[in-house]
Amino acid sequence: MHSVTVGEYLLLRLHQAGIGHLFGVPGDYNLQFLDRVIASPDIGWVGCANELNAAYAADGYARCRGAAALLTTFGVGELSALNGVAGSYAEYLPVIHIVGAPASAAKRDGLLLHHTLGDGDYNHFLRIYREVTVAQAVLTAENAATEIDRLLVTAFREHRPVYLYLATDVAEAHIPPPVAPLAVTAYVSTDAVEAFAVAAEKLLSAAHSVSLLADFLVDRARQKGVLQQLISEVKLPFATLLMGKSVLPEQLDGFAGTYAGAASAGETRRIIEECEVTVTVGVLFTDTLTAGFTQQLDPLKNIDIGLNSCRVGDKTFPQVPMAEAIAVLHRMALRYGNHWHRSIAPPPALKDVPSDSLTQNTFWQAVQDFLQPGDIVLADQGTAAFGAAALRLPDDALFICQPLWGSIGFTLPAAYGAQIASPERRVILLIGDGSAQLTAQELGSMLRDDVHPVIFILNNDGYTVERAIHGEHQRYNDIAAWNWTQLPQALSKECAAQSWRVTQTAQLVEVLRVIGQTARLSLVEVVLPQQDVPPLLKAVSAALNQRNSS
Repeated sequence: MHSVTVGEYLLLRLHQAGIGHLFGVPGDYNLQFLDRVIASPDIGWVGCANELNAAYAADGYARCRGAAALLTTFGVGELSALNGVAGSYAEYLPVIHIVGAPASAAKRDGLLLHHTLGDGDYNHFLRIYREVTVAQAVLTAENAATEIDRLLVTAFREHRPVYLYLATDVAEAHIPPPVAPLAVTAYVSTDAVEAFAVAAEKLLSAAHSVSLLADFLVDRARQKGVLQQLISEVKLPFATLLMGKSVLPEQLDGFAGTYAGAASAGETRRIIEECEVTVTVGVLFTDTLTAGFTQQLDPLKNIDIGLNSCRVGDKTFPQVPMAEAIAVLHRMALRYGNHWHRSIAPPPALKDVPSDSLTQNTFWQAVQDFLQPGDIVLADQGTAAFGAAALRLPDDALFICQPLWGSIGFTLPAAYGAQIASPERRVILLIGDGSAQLTAQELGSMLRDDVHPVIFILNNDGYTVERAIHGEHQRYNDIAAWNWTQLPQALSKECAAQSWRVTQTAQLVEVLRVIGQTARLSLVEVVLPQQDVPPLLKAVSAALNQRNSS
C-alpha cells in the first residue's frame, strides 16, 4: 500500500484502537468520507436518528469497548451532538468526534455557505468544542497523520473526547499509510510511585481495619480486573458508588452495598467510614452520589487513588497512574491484610412486600429476580437510577448510568450503542416515561438493525424525579401521555418487537418469564404510582432541593 487517503488513514487508526463502529448522521460535508467508511472492512457505519442520539450511542459503546467514534456534519450536526459529547467529557470517555467540514478553499475565502453563521468565520464551533474536548485539530494533508495520532493518543491517555475537523478535500488527500501501531504510554514518575508506596505503607501497616470504596474511574482506567483480584485475595469490606456500580463483584463476600453518604442503606456507611483507613479508588464525590456531599471520610486516614495521581493523607503524588498505585496497594494488602479486622455485613436485600399492585418495591424485586450473569443494565437518571442502586448485580454484569452529567434520555441511545458494542450480551434498559420521550426515535434504529434489548418504560405519569425535588403538582412536571406499546410498530414497518403494558405484579412476573424465553426487542410499559419514589431518591432530592433553595 503506497498511499491512503486521509479518511482511510483515520479509519485504519480507529480500527487499530479497537473501535469497530462509527456512529453518526450523514450530511453533505461528510458524505465522501462516509463512502470510505462503507467500503471499510473494519469499521461499520451505524446511522442514528439524530446527532444527539448518535453521541449518546457512542458514549454507551465506549463504556463497553473502551472508546468510540462519532461522525457529524459541520455546524448544525456538531452542535446537535454537543450535549452528548459534553457528557462523555464529564464522565471520562474517549469519544473521537469527527466533523465533516466544507472544503478548505471555502473556509479560506470566507464563503457564506450553508451551516455557517453567515459571517465567514468557520471556527465558531471549534472554539465551542474546546470546552468539552481534551484536544482538537483542523486536519490538512500536511498534518493529518501527526494530528490524528496525537489526538487518538491524547483521548486514550486522558480518557476524554477529542475533536477532528475534516474538510471534504482533506479527507480525499493522499498520504503515506501508518507504519507503526499507536503507542499510548502513561506518564509515570518512579520516584513518585516509591514515595506513594512509603506513605501508603505507613498508614496500612499500623491499621487494624481497612475498607475500600471504588467508583467509575476504575472502569475508565481498565483496572476492574486487577482490583477485583485484590479483593478476592485479601478479604476486606468494599463498596461502590452508584456511578461505579459493577466495577467490583457484588456477589463476592465483603460487598457492603452502594455507598451514598448519609443516604446509604443498611450498614454500608458505617462499614466504609468507620474503618481506621479507607482506600478510595477512582472516586469522584458528586452531589447526587452522596446525597448532597454527606460523605464523612477523614482525609488524614484516606488513601485516594485517581486516574493519574494519588493522595495519602495530606500528601499528593502526581504522575502515579492508577495501575501503578493498585499494584502498590495489592502488595501492601497481601503483606498486612491478615492484621485487619473485618466488619462486614451484606447489603440489605430488597424488601419483599407482596402486593398485587405494582409499586417501586415490587418492580425492583421482580427486576432483581430477572437479572442474569453478564447482563448490561442501563438506568436513566431519575427513579430508574436511584431504584437500581439497591439491586445486587450478578457476576460479570455491567451497570451504566450518568449521574454526574445527568442528561435525561441518555440511556435509550446508549443502550443501542452498548448492544452494538456487545451483541452477545443481553441489554436491559430502565428508563422513565419522561426521559424516554426525549430520545425514543432510536427505537427505530434498534428495530432496523435487529438488536434485542429489553426495555422497561417506568410510566409514573411525568417527571417524578423533578416532582420529588420541587413542584410536586406543578404542570411543568406533566408530560404528554403516549401509547407506549404501539411505539415499536410506529417506528418500524416490519416490526419484530413484542410489547406489553403491565399494571399488576403478577402480570409483570409473567411477562418477564416470556421475555426470558424469546430473542426479540421487548418493551414493557410498567405503570407505577406517580408519587412513589425509591428511598435513595427521597434523600437525594431533599438534599438537591435544599441546595437549590439556599
